[in-house]
Formats: sequence, C-alpha cells, structure tokens
Amino acid sequence: MTSLILLAAERESAEVTDWAARIGWVVGLALFVALVYWLMREGWKWRGTLQSDLPALHSAPDDPGPATLTMSGRYHGSTTAGQWLDRIVAHGLGTRSRAELTLGDAGLDVARPGAEDFFIPADALREARLDKGIAGKVLTEGGLLVITWQHGDRLIDSGFRSDHAAEHTEWVDALTKMINKTEGAR
Repeated sequence: MTSLILLAAERESAEVTDWAARIGWVVGLALFVALVYWLMREGWKWRGTLQSDLPALHSAPDDPGPATLTMSGRYHGSTTAGQWLDRIVAHGLGTRSRAELTLGDAGLDVARPGAEDFFIPADALREARLDKGIAGKVLTEGGLLVITWQHGDRLIDSGFRSDHAAEHTEWVDALTKMINKTEGAR
C-alpha cells in the first residue's frame, strides 16, 4: 500500500525550465491566429471589391402606403440567386443583423438596426420560398424565408428568420400573391 502512495506522489508535472521556448510558442501561435484573421478580413474586402458593380440599394419611399405584413427577426445575408454559398457583401448585404420587415404595396422594407437598411420594390420581387440554408446559416427544412429579387442585372436571394417561424408560410403566400399581381401588370 505504501508503495502505491509513493508511486502516486512521484507523478507530478515536470517543472518548466525553458521559459523562452514556451513564450516563443505562445507568441508564435498568437501571431498565426492574427494572420489568419487578417487574411479572412482581406478576403471579405476583396469580395466586396469584386461585387462593386452592384448598384446602390434602394431606400424606402416617403409614403410606402399601409403595411400588409410586418415581421421581426434576423437577416442572415444575401447570395447570388440559386447559389446559396456565393455570399454578396457589397453595400452591407453580407452583414448579419436584426431586421424588421414591412411588406406594403410599394414593396418590402428591410430595416436593420446597426446595418444599412434597404428596400425591395414590388416590381423587383421574383420569388419567395422556405428553405433550409443560406451562406453561413443552415437550419431545419423550411426554417428560413428566402426572398429572390432583381437588383440591377443580378438576381439575389436574401434570407430571413422570423422570431416566430410560423409566420414564414404567411409571408411566402403574401409575397407570391404580390409577385403574381406585379407580373400580371407587366
């Protein structure tokens, strides 16, 4: 029994004798993490430069008319339509944020505290559907409201998640009716 106690007492960590090597490894790791972060940031800025041909976003009209629907939730980003991993970062469209959506006869107003607000005119709306993911965010099937819209010569998918996911179906129905009405008027 005493031999077990002696063996247990001998199992201690070795004392650090080479502090310079230990500090060197910690500093090296910190520099590596900083380099990776800097490269990610430069990649984000480069993507914005490549997308600089995207026109400025619309702002809401002074009198948008009465609201058909409103929704509070999160904006998860925008991608090139049909390519759910090709994130669009120009004009702040890549910035995730809280969002207040208001649908009216004039179109869809997206108010984002802490990020640039934008407006999607009714004649720019192309499709509304429930999906499971958009660049950087994957949810259960039907957990994301994806709205396809035309901006300049580019089709864009924008992903939203309501604080109350049961609202998504109502939004898809209302947007689809608006799109069909607008296409009939063209």
